Order: sequence, then structure tokens, then C-alpha cells
Amino acid sequence: MTGHGAFITVDGPSGVGKSTTIAALHAELAGRGVPVHRTVEPTTSELGSFISAHFSHIRGHALACLVAADRYEHVEHEIRPRLADGDTVITDRYLASTLVMQQLDGVPLKFLLDLNANVLMPDLAVILTAGPGLIAARIAARGPHNRFHRDPTAPRREVVLYEAAAQTLMTANVKVLVVNTGEATPSEVAATIADAVSGSSIASTGSPTTTTSQGP
Repeated sequence: MTGHGAFITVDGPSGVGKSTTIAALHAELAGRGVPVHRTVEPTTSELGSFISAHFSHIRGHALACLVAADRYEHVEHEIRPRLADGDTVITDRYLASTLVMQQLDGVPLKFLLDLNANVLMPDLAVILTAGPGLIAARIAARGPHNRFHRDPTAPRREVVLYEAAAQTLMTANVKVLVVNTGEATPSEVAATIADAVSGSSIASTGSPTTTTSQGP
């Protein structure tokens, strides 16, 4: 545990169902009597709002630096205080997203790791995944939300890079849970994550724990 609450990050390719899963996870943990605080990156702060507003034309190293600055502020002003108050904090996107999206933007992995070397590491890093075809179909159905969605190769590249990000986090002794959402409802995925938060089945060395949640 970090402080008095648990710090959970949820990342994954665009279209994999992060927002819906996080809402279900919040409800699942609250139903188990766990005090929960949800947050997001980029944050809703002035800096985070600037990043969101200018994401389309600020790129590469400059964007990576802004995202890291927003993260350090996020940790100092929101995440650590909430953890100290006893809340379990769930953030929609964190370090794993940086290791994927900024690499897609041409930034070397070493630069990203050095830039984020002093961020707070999660107690549990959840990485949601699904088949690239399913992800592409979901993005097409809802319409593109950012410039990466206009690249038809992005879903497959994201899936591969998130697999690598999981391994990178594991080498930093972060507990990682990879959940395939392709055959599961958000509630089923949320229950899998909540069980991992309260259980001891997550390895902290070796390979990420991978779960394919399936309905009855």
C-alpha cells in the first residue's frame, strides 16, 4: 500500500473500454466498502486542460515533457493527499500510457523513463487489452477522438507497446494485471480487478498476471 490507500492505474489502447471499466470498478470497490477517488490524466488542472486542448499540434518531446509535468503536479496535489486520507485512488491513464503514446509520437523509451523516474509508482497497474480488430471496430463506431485514431495501424501497434509497457513496469517491481476485455462485460472486468486489489494473486516479479475475464 502507498500511504493509507491503494493507488491503482488503468491503462490500455484507445477503444478498449477504460472509462466504462473504471466506472464499474469504482462502483464495485464502493460496494465492498472501500473509499474510492477517481481521477484522470491529462488532469483537469490548468496544465492538464492545456494539454488536452493542444494535443493535436504539440507533439514528441515537448508533449512528453508537458504530460510528465502534469503527472508530477497530479501526484503532489491530488494523488498523495487522497491516499493519505485513506482513499483508494483510481486514475484513468498513467505511466503506461506515456510509454505507449509518446513512443508512437517518436519519443525514445529511455527519455520517457528518465523523465518519469521520480513519479509515484502504483500499487497495482492494470492494463486492459483486446484484439486489434475489435479495438479498431470500436474506434470506427464512435469516431476518432485524437490524431492517433486516424492511423489504421495504431490499434495493433498500441497492443504490442502496452505488452512491452507491462514488462517495463514489472522490471520496476510494479504489480501488473493485464485483463483481456474482449469477452467480458465491464462489471466482470471490474470484479477481476477488485479481487486483485484485495487478494495476493498478483506477481511482482517475472511476468504480468494475465486474466481473460469471460461471462457465464
